[in-house]
Amino acid sequence: MRRRLTLLVAATTGLVLLAFLVPLALLVRQVAADRAVSRADNVVRAIVPLVGTSDSSELELSLNGASVPVTVYLPDGRVLGAPAPPTAAVRLAGAAGQSYTVDGAAGREIVVPVVTAQGTAVVRTVVPRAELTRGVAQAWLVLAGLGVALVLLGLLIADRFARALVAPIADLSAVSHRLARAELSARASPAGPPEVREVAGALNHLAGRIQDLLRQEREQVADLSHRLRTPLTALRLEAETLRDPDDAARLAAAADAIERAVTAVIRESRRRGATRPRTGCDATAVVAERVAFWSVLAEDTDRGVRRELPAAPLPVAVAADDLAAALDALLGNVFAHTPDGTDFAVSLTARPGGGVLTVSDSGPGFASSAPRRGVSGSGSTGLGLDIARQAAETAGGSMRVEAGRDGGARVVLELAGPLTGA
Repeated sequence: MRRRLTLLVAATTGLVLLAFLVPLALLVRQVAADRAVSRADNVVRAIVPLVGTSDSSELELSLNGASVPVTVYLPDGRVLGAPAPPTAAVRLAGAAGQSYTVDGAAGREIVVPVVTAQGTAVVRTVVPRAELTRGVAQAWLVLAGLGVALVLLGLLIADRFARALVAPIADLSAVSHRLARAELSARASPAGPPEVREVAGALNHLAGRIQDLLRQEREQVADLSHRLRTPLTALRLEAETLRDPDDAARLAAAADAIERAVTAVIRESRRRGATRPRTGCDATAVVAERVAFWSVLAEDTDRGVRRELPAAPLPVAVAADDLAAALDALLGNVFAHTPDGTDFAVSLTARPGGGVLTVSDSGPGFASSAPRRGVSGSGSTGLGLDIARQAAETAGGSMRVEAGRDGGARVVLELAGPLTGA
């Protein structure tokens, strides 16, 4: 916009200057020619009275002292003053008895007839073309310099004006980008023209409204999650009444895991929108703990479990809760969407700059729409894969869904390593 406004002012200023300077330049040239002709005409008019009243010697002396070359053609054929052959204008003036001004190759010729007792004499002078345009080039240069100066001044003023107009718009753009990066505290400063100030106010109102809606959403999520604590408490108490200690311990552990997940949801909803510190965990320990938890349920449903974990700790840039939630979501999909007896495998391998977590099964595989958030081909929420994807991408990794070698599903999470110095 700034460049376009500057070009618009430059074009407008140039057209205005052309409309004024071109006629002015032509007028300057005309004035210079008229001045030179007038000066020569005055000299001729001063010589005319001497032709009929002075003798030849006195007339010759006057012609020699003239400021312009003047020639007098006497009736007897003599030529006094500047030697020059008689031209057609001289002959016409002598015959018709009228004065003439004629443009020729040498310049502008002025002839004036004088009636004497001996006949008609003719006084002639020529204004050279150099005299007709004397000072015109310098005047045109001055006019051109003035035009350039006015254009530059107009560009400077236009740039200042455009900068004052564009700066508030640039501020609005910067604030919108900050809002897009979840900096919801960003606000625009109302400045510039009234229309821009109105847009800034509307953007600030929109940002405030977004903050209010997100705050309400976080409170609702926290409230709904907190309501789950009551049935979890009842479930834990029910587990304590079981006669089999192993069943009671397993059910209590499941209740504790659900309570941890609910607590993580509440904390996440509370801190959403704030900058979260980059934390990491030992992926080997987290994966081993969650696989051990799911192995108990796999045994009850006749599922074979194959796990491949590194012997040494594998640090990754994913929080332990997030990695556990991602693995629980993937293994939960296996149990929810494959028939009992379907084997699955969990593999964790180290790679330069992080690790790779792979969950595969020998079930029917994913539907084509499964990787999309909120879409499921089996009537579930369709959020499991998205939870795993967000856990990987938040820490700089990625997720991909593939077909397994035996026809089942295969989900690969590429986990980034911890930050240096973290």
